[in-house]
Amino acid sequence: QVQLVESGGGLVQAGGSLRLSCAASGRTFSRNAMGWFRQAPGKEREFVATIDWSGAGTSYAASVKGRFTISRDNLKNTVSLQMNSLKPEDTAVYYCAARSSSAYSTSGYDYWGQGTQVTVSS
Repeated sequence: QVQLVESGGGLVQAGGSLRLSCAASGRTFSRNAMGWFRQAPGKEREFVATIDWSGAGTSYAASVKGRFTISRDNLKNTVSLQMNSLKPEDTAVYYCAARSSSAYSTSGYDYWGQGTQVTVSS
């Protein structure tokens, strides 16, 4: 059974940092692009960041570019999201996802985690 399990969420003050991790089990995702998405209350889920299979290619939503960094460790089958300079508008449930393709993308994800809550207080 394929599982993506996120961790690292929590409550932080504006300007603070959090690091989210996503651990994959059931199969290796070392040849798959991975991504992070988020969904705030009352809003649709939106793209945050994506990384290709090698880790060399990344892309970010404009709202997080320069503040968030996505990375991966293929030996450990994990992907991370370092979030700095957090703002109240970053409050959301954050989801890890994997694509069947090795190329990064803002859409077309086939596997999803259950999400982890990030709350940024002002």
